[in-house]
Amino acid sequence: MLRKKNGLASNRPAGPEIARNRDPMQTRLTRRALLFAGGALAVSGCETRSRTSGFAAAGSHLGPETASHRSSEIHYAARIDQGYEIPEVDLHRLAPGLRRSVVPDPTGLKPGTIVIRLDECRLYLVGRDGQAFRYGIGIGADGYRWKGSGMIGRKEKWPTWTPTAEMLIRHPSLAIYRNGQGGGINNPLGARALYIFQRGRDTLYRVHGTPEWWSIGRAMSSGCIRMINQDVIDLYSRVPQGASIVVH
Repeated sequence: MLRKKNGLASNRPAGPEIARNRDPMQTRLTRRALLFAGGALAVSGCETRSRTSGFAAAGSHLGPETASHRSSEIHYAARIDQGYEIPEVDLHRLAPGLRRSVVPDPTGLKPGTIVIRLDECRLYLVGRDGQAFRYGIGIGADGYRWKGSGMIGRKEKWPTWTPTAEMLIRHPSLAIYRNGQGGGINNPLGARALYIFQRGRDTLYRVHGTPEWWSIGRAMSSGCIRMINQDVIDLYSRVPQGASIVVH
């Protein structure tokens, strides 16, 4: 169910670290998520194996496995973002390899580049010092995938979703959204959208959030790149408009 503060979504810009301005309700939600997850995650695998410069995960002063668990609990806890309640992610249903982590850069490209590897269902944001952020993604079903290089030509928070003409033909029931579905927790584009442009034109493909976080790691979208809402908020805060993107 869609929930907003005072019935309206706030237009106040959110900084990279939204958690610093957390309200009391968000704090209660996060504490609940941490208490629930604390014991159950003790046996899951570790994704961050080394300490990093500029990319250190929360709790990196702890042992690598403990730090990884603590980071995942914090990353995927419930939160309030611009008046919308984003539910926590059940880490039992999210493979360790699809959780946000810092890894050695496997791309060799310049810092700030987004690299998507469809065969891995992973997105990499290249950083400095040979490091990269890695995120799990959901990808397009066979026949709907897009590959190539481009740039992030536009960024939106809680964007409006408008089905394409092809979607309306395939799914006539979507006609009620012909003029767009407003932003919200049930919107297919989720909390953030980064619009992929090529040669100055919108490709109609996006990197975006999704309320269906359990679809991460699967090929079931109409070609766009899905991310967990908590992850796409993090990516959005790190990527400027104009950033390069490569989809393999």
